[in-house]
Amino acid sequence: MNDYNGKIVAFNRFPSPNPKVELNVITYLSNGLRVKGMLAEPKNKGVCDGFLYLRGGIKNVGKVRPSRIAQFAAEGFIVFAPYYRGNQGGEGNEDFAGDDREDAFSAFLLLKSLPRVRDIHIFGFSRGGVMALLTGIHFPDAASVVTWGGVSDMTLTYMERKDLRRMMKRVIGGTPEKYPERYQVRTPLYELEKLAAPVLIIHGVMDDNVSVEHAYRLERRLRSLDKQVECWYFDEFTHYFPPVINRKVVRDLSNWMKNQCK
Repeated sequence: MNDYNGKIVAFNRFPSPNPKVELNVITYLSNGLRVKGMLAEPKNKGVCDGFLYLRGGIKNVGKVRPSRIAQFAAEGFIVFAPYYRGNQGGEGNEDFAGDDREDAFSAFLLLKSLPRVRDIHIFGFSRGGVMALLTGIHFPDAASVVTWGGVSDMTLTYMERKDLRRMMKRVIGGTPEKYPERYQVRTPLYELEKLAAPVLIIHGVMDDNVSVEHAYRLERRLRSLDKQVECWYFDEFTHYFPPVINRKVVRDLSNWMKNQCK
């Protein structure tokens, strides 16, 4: 890992949707690349837990939303959300949990370097679930890992999402049949022995974007290893929860994270 990973090289103020939260677009270093991300900080000047927000999608699909980042900052976290390499002015090319996992690792180090940050929690939504688990495996000092509607098995994503196969073949370099090792290295299920943080799995059972089977596989593997895991399954919901429920789950998962540090 490069000694400069996580170093902030530019800081640009961004209009915040919440008067109690300050937003900045950050340029930081990740293995020699200048990558962008968004930092959200509560305006109170006290010490807070850090919250690494790992987005889903790829390129313009699933972009970081300032309102979402501010929502978690309003719960009392200092939140950093990397855009991943090649996005929104950042250098390099996103490769769907391949080398771009380094952008999440460097973002963890960025949060660690901030003087107001205490413990650091990792959160991943959709494809960000894989990124969150890989980051938790890489940093055993992470306070907790939350995966919401998260991918846990990249081969399963290829099998289920016919609409993504063309992109996955292009970005990953082929199919799981031809290059199984390229999909395996992007699948954290094989490395969960190294995960020390408690895990919270949140998933809508009716999810067609990331099937609940991803959550079930992750839960089974964690339980087989006697890891600390809690699961919140919502029988009636898809990949996206209704706004009122969404807000409640944000509050609940924020409280769950804080309880892991007590």
